[in-house]
Amino acid sequence: MIKLQQIHHVAYRCNDAKETVEFYQKMLNMDFLVAIAEDRVPSTKEPDPYMHLFLDAGNGNILAFFELPTKEKMDRDRNTPEWVQHIAFQVESEEALLAAKAELQEKGLDVLGPTNHGIIKSIYFFDPNGHRLELTCLTGSEAQLAKLKEVAPAMLEEWSQTKRAPKHAAWLHEEEFAEH
Repeated sequence: MIKLQQIHHVAYRCNDAKETVEFYQKMLNMDFLVAIAEDRVPSTKEPDPYMHLFLDAGNGNILAFFELPTKEKMDRDRNTPEWVQHIAFQVESEEALLAAKAELQEKGLDVLGPTNHGIIKSIYFFDPNGHRLELTCLTGSEAQLAKLKEVAPAMLEEWSQTKRAPKHAAWLHEEEFAEH
């Protein structure tokens, strides 16, 4: 039976390797771990030069990028809204989230939020490649998280049949419960 330990890395494409590393170092204080460059794709042997970058996202998590200079300039999936595809990083607390927002704004980024999602609060901004980034902090209780896990299968089943938002977790947006 497969037993996963963690995500080793998640890889995205970038327009400029150096610009991307500098952004993540400056904006999110990420350590630049490794650069791998090849003229051929190791798995397919296809001739296609690339630069593959690895950045430390904390706790053993790695965010990676590929610059592909021989390919057409990258773009996002136009059939998917900008808010859907994103990379989310967790910060320690709501205070850390608000401090991060202020710091990112001081560094010149346009930051949206914080947005209250009931069990988390988040801020949003874009990297120089157009990837939407999210910083989030956990605000929900263990009881709220347990209740969400409990109703998840029923919500998924209802969604699969109706394609309408199930109301099993509507309590998340009730102020008195969300505050506790």
